[in-house]
Amino acid sequence: MSKTSELVFVPAPGMGHMPPAVKLAKLILQRNQHISISIHVINVTCDASKTNAYVESQLRDNLYPNRLTFVTFPPLSNLPDLSVPLSFVTVIDRHKPLIMQAVEDRVQAGFPKPVGFVVDMFCCGIMLDIGNVMDVPCYIFLTSMAASLSFMFYAQSMVDDRGIDVATEFSDPGLSLIVPGFKNPVPSKVIPSAYLDKKFGCEMLINLGRQFRKMKGILVNTYAELETFAIHALHNSDEKNIPMVYPVGPIFELEGERRGGSGNEEKESVIRWLDVQPKSSVVFLCFGSCECFEEEQVKEIAKGLEKSRNRFLWTLPKPSLAGKPGYNGTFLEALPVGFVDRTRDIGKIIGWAPQVMVLAHPAIGGFVSHCGWHSVLESLWFGVPMASWPITAEHQLIAFELVKELELAVEIRMDYVKDLKAGKGTLLVTAEEIEEGVKNLMNMDDKMKARVKKMSDECKKALENGGSSYKWLGCFIKDVLSNAI
Repeated sequence: MSKTSELVFVPAPGMGHMPPAVKLAKLILQRNQHISISIHVINVTCDASKTNAYVESQLRDNLYPNRLTFVTFPPLSNLPDLSVPLSFVTVIDRHKPLIMQAVEDRVQAGFPKPVGFVVDMFCCGIMLDIGNVMDVPCYIFLTSMAASLSFMFYAQSMVDDRGIDVATEFSDPGLSLIVPGFKNPVPSKVIPSAYLDKKFGCEMLINLGRQFRKMKGILVNTYAELETFAIHALHNSDEKNIPMVYPVGPIFELEGERRGGSGNEEKESVIRWLDVQPKSSVVFLCFGSCECFEEEQVKEIAKGLEKSRNRFLWTLPKPSLAGKPGYNGTFLEALPVGFVDRTRDIGKIIGWAPQVMVLAHPAIGGFVSHCGWHSVLESLWFGVPMASWPITAEHQLIAFELVKELELAVEIRMDYVKDLKAGKGTLLVTAEEIEEGVKNLMNMDDKMKARVKKMSDECKKALENGGSSYKWLGCFIKDVLSNAI
């Protein structure tokens, strides 16, 4: 065996994928001094400045300068139109010869041949090809829940083993599926909408399911105590070609904000405002760094918040009225007349929030979330109760798990979906639903609060020496090191 064993990480482009992968790499390096890791950074023009700034910050603070390196590719020229569905997959595919050449160059420069590729789900196709050529096993790092992995395998099996047209099957509004990894029947309203897109999304997801089965292992950003049922189903499946699943989470950045923002001034303004609010009195509304609502929905949220009479911190990340004559760069035009004045003493509206810092603040008593998995893990870490308002991707399925499977969240809507082509939601969530959801969240029953508190304690224990995720990461490290023999 070489003095060090090399792992190659290939995260998908974008700040939603890079920090968790880097965090995982650091955990592995911390655990075993005989491993080195190179992280290959795929850049896209629209995100290049944030990505490069993040990589530079990691290089400045690199605790493993001889064992953690970054190989950054410049943004490609002649990129496809990134507004076209799945165009980012084309961008990733075009990096295949660049990644292979970079890996070969490192080996020729004296670095050990990789003992494994750890890749994002959207990079698994090209990395399987490279792995086959170089005789290097591939592992997925899945930044979503274990239950979504179960659903992906289930849907792929429906197509390949039973010949079912799932795009048509899943479109039935009365459908209810018995899916391994779920205790309750899964209704069609929470199935990821990409499965209904026969031309683009469904084919991609089914193909991903096939590629996942070819992996040597799958690291999942979850922990055994949270998704006990789903993980047990994956580990004990009757299907013979499901790879070993390693629940190694929660993995996210606590040291700093992984999302972009407006700088220290706005961050400090938010924290100063929270500092003077009573403990557990504020409901925090945040729907992801890239999500926004149309004007009509913004008005309903405002009305619902005002009717609830609850203190609130509301993040509106993008102006929904940009381009409107007279628009001055704020959301004032989208809000009901007089709303800001009437709620001045109990509410604060911001364009961006330092989410980790906000969730950690004792004034926060509840989180209205889009149910992105990173946000879920952050909320559980700090023991903040959640209300579900999913937006896109697999968010509806995550909301279903939180509300129905785990009983860790209350529901505002589980079937809200943002139509990315139309740029608006497929339904309007009314002020009355929002008011009721906020009240249910901030007056959550003691049993659910106790479950949230227990999961908060369990997720911290999982990462400690002897914890479940600590042990599973050790199993993964042992497995990859065995590849060098």
